[in-house]
Parts: sequence; C-alpha cells; structure tokens
Amino acid sequence: MPTVEHPRIRPGALEERQYQAAIAGTAVDRNTLVVLPTGLGKTAIALRVLAEMLRRHPERSLLVLAPTRPLVVQHARSIAETVVGPTPLVLTGAITPERRAELLRPPQVVVATPQVIANDLVREEFTLDGFSLIVFDEAHRAVGDYPYVAIGRRNAEGPGARVLAMTASPGARKERIEEVWFNLHIDHFEYRTELSPDVAPYIHSIGVETVEVPVPAEVQHIATLLRAAVARPAQRLAQANLLAPGDASRRSLLEVGQRLHRELGAYRARGEAPPAGVWAAVTAQSVAMKGLHALELIESQGVDALRAFLARQTEAPGGRMTPAQRAFLTDPEVEEVRRRLASGGIEHPKMATAIRVVREELLAHPNSRVIVFSQYRDTVDRLVAEFGRPPGGPVRAARFVGQATHGPDVGLSQKAQVGVLDAFRSGAVNCLVATSVAEEGLDIPSTDLVVFYEPIPDVIRTIQRRGRTGRARAGRAVVLVAQGTRDEGMHRAAHARERRMHAMLDEVEEEARAGTLRPPAPSSSVQTMLDEYDG
Repeated sequence: MPTVEHPRIRPGALEERQYQAAIAGTAVDRNTLVVLPTGLGKTAIALRVLAEMLRRHPERSLLVLAPTRPLVVQHARSIAETVVGPTPLVLTGAITPERRAELLRPPQVVVATPQVIANDLVREEFTLDGFSLIVFDEAHRAVGDYPYVAIGRRNAEGPGARVLAMTASPGARKERIEEVWFNLHIDHFEYRTELSPDVAPYIHSIGVETVEVPVPAEVQHIATLLRAAVARPAQRLAQANLLAPGDASRRSLLEVGQRLHRELGAYRARGEAPPAGVWAAVTAQSVAMKGLHALELIESQGVDALRAFLARQTEAPGGRMTPAQRAFLTDPEVEEVRRRLASGGIEHPKMATAIRVVREELLAHPNSRVIVFSQYRDTVDRLVAEFGRPPGGPVRAARFVGQATHGPDVGLSQKAQVGVLDAFRSGAVNCLVATSVAEEGLDIPSTDLVVFYEPIPDVIRTIQRRGRTGRARAGRAVVLVAQGTRDEGMHRAAHARERRMHAMLDEVEEEARAGTLRPPAPSSSVQTMLDEYDG
C-alpha cells in the first residue's frame, strides 16, 4: 500500500489516495468546503493540508476546531502521530485564560472547541493573527448562532487565514449549505459520493437493514391514551386561535411555544403582567409537548423510558411542581397510563430485538465491534444493564453519553469518554451503547455493526450514525422500526431527505463552479430545531 511522502508527514503514517491528494492540493490555495462520505478520510485530507501549510509557513500557527471535547482530543492525537511539527495544544476550556495566553506563542498547532475560541475572541483574550489555516470540522454546524459563525466572521475581517471546512452531511436544505458557504467565506467546493470514480475503489459496502418490530396491544393502548392526553390541550390552543384544529404536530407546537415566549417577553419589556389567558396557553402548550414526548417514548423506546419520564414529572426544584407538571399528571388518560405501568407485565419488544441483534453479531463474529445508538439515556442505561445480565455472553457493553449531569442521570467526563473509546478500540469493550455524542467524528475503523434503536428524520445525524461502520471493511446498519408508530414516518423521512440532499449538493456544485451562489436569509438555532421536526 503506497503511503504519503511529505517532509512534514511521518513516513508510513498516511495511505496515499488519489482523491485525498487532489482535494488537499486545492485546499491549501483556496477556502474549501469538503463534503465527503464518512469513513473516506476527511481527517487525512486535513492532515495533508496542515502538513503543507506548516511547510509553507513554518513561522505561523494552525487552528483546528471540532465541536466536542472527545473529537478535539482525537484530532490532537492524530496530528501528533502523523504531522512533524509542534506538539498540538488542546484548548477545551480547562486552561485558564492567563495560561492560555502564555501558551499561544507561534508557531503552534491549536486544537480547540469553537466555544473556547469564540468566547476568547469576544473578550479579546485570543487573536487569529499569526494563524495560516483554520480547519472547521463538522462544518455543517456553521449556521445560526453557532460559534463557528463568529470565528469565520472574525477571520474574514483579518487576518484571513486559509479555511478548510469539512462535513459528511451538510443537510437537506440548500439554504443551509449556502449559509455555511458564506459564513465561513468559502470560494471552492469539493464534493464526492461513493459513486465518484476516484472514490469508488476505496469504498466498503454497508448493508442497511430495516427490522420491523410488532407493537403489543397493551403498548398500543397506552399510546392511544397518550394521544388523547395531547389532543385535549391542543384543542384549548386551537380555541385560542394559536393552533389549527386537529393539528398537534411537534413542529406546530414548537412554533406556538416560540410565539408565546415572544409574547411574554413583550409584556415583561413593557413592565406589564401577562394576562391569565397567556399563562393558560403556555401551560397547555407545555402539557401537549409532555404528552407528545411520552407518546414517542412508549412507541419508539419502551416502557422503562416512559416510566422514568413520568417519575421525573413528579420532581420539582423546591418541591413545587409547575402548573404544566400538575396539569399533565392529573390528566385522566395520563393517570390511567400510570396505573397500567404500575401493574407491571408490560414490555416493548424493541428492547429484546436490539439485544438479540447485537448478541447474534458477536456470537457469529467474536472480534466485531458494535455501536447501538439511542436518543435517550434511559434507553442507553437499560440496554447496558440488560447486556450485563447473567449468563453474560459475548457482549461487553459500555455506556457512552455526554458530559451533562441532570440529578441522578450522571454524564461522562471528558477523561471518562476518552477512556471508553480507548477500551472500545482495544476490544476490552465490544459494544458501545451511545447517545448522539457518538455520532460525530469518532475514529473507530473496526466497527462492524451499527444499530439504530429508533430511526431519526435528521439527515445529518442519520448519515453520521450509519457512517460509524463500513470503514475498514464491509459493515451493516440495522434500523429498528416499531410498526404502526411514529418510527415509520421518521424512517421514510430520513430516506427522502437524503435523496433531496444529494440532489441539492449536485445543484450547489454546479452553482459553485459557475460562481452563482447567493447568500441565504439568516437562519437561527430555533429554525434549525424546527427543521429537524419537519414532516
């Protein structure tokens, strides 16, 4: 296997790939957005560009940005192992501003979370002067008020360091990729798919399977009760002309919540107390959202996740429940749901299906690695517990979640996250049970199976989850779909959005070559959230 030969790249450290060389060769001279399927070496391209910029400008620093601390640590490790240059300096908020200023003396290779850099730019404790290159990993985040946007703007104002922006999945909306383009001041587009002639020789197949899970009658009945619990407050919002009759979709309820939030803000700005009708609508919207969340849990997660959610509704700071919590828990349908759950004997078969799929994979292939993704920590915890029950078997599972801690729901520290990933790479752990924190950027080439505990409509996250497998060899992805539930719509939406995304990227590529891309209307984090629930 030929390897890259470069004075700033360690011998044998990088495989030579034609398309990576071509993309990197362009990226050192132009601000470039790279859209490349997960597993095809966006990091390798970045390393090649870093090495060449160090060769050309040995007196200047380099900045690599990544959205999560584990990804920052991973990038720093890759750079240290591959590039001949300064030892990477990791900045994730743990270093005091004073110490940070002392360390930042060019030339440096700085690897950081964007929040740290953006905050320091605002406080004028950090400057982009002296940097020849800024790498924006997971560049699809450069929209709305995400810190990438502020950093891109400050760089454009000066010193104008070269920009390399990378993503596997920029999203299904053309406006979003246009916003990334203009926020980061891109002037060149490099787009490849698995079918591109220079990429195809390096592709390992990924078999995607849909496993339909029948929903028992008792679970269906609980779902029916919860739909009624959503319909009641939705009807009150419709009577107040805030919601269309019969519309209790998540998107519509989120929009109502934003409208009510603005209305409350306007009253406060005038120093007036909001009328009782506004507070009643706020309560109704919150109750409907709680009901929708409970419905999603029973349909796509299972009984334990719903029990845990209902138990949390009885908890409140200072011992006082909110009006929405009281209204939700005293709804007659919700009370009936709680009685049925308390009687026991109800289980969603999706849990057993996930356990079976993982165990069968590891029994047949003991050296395999598996990642199970779930939206919710309650489901992650239950899966890890089930995998650990006697008689044990082939599964050595570990929990992988974010750092935030919410009461008894304890997060993982940065050090603990890195430790879990190291154990997964070494084989001490062969099954990672993870939330969305494991979707972006993890360098785990030996993953053979990815299980989606639930389908998700967001095209970026779908592609990122699926891209955890098929890197070093053929892999497969299994999506669990509960029959007759929201799962089915989410699964269809994911496929449709991915098709639209590829069509949109073809269009953007043509416009980029012709120089006819136009700035989009500014987006917001609220709009991005609403887009995720579209459809």
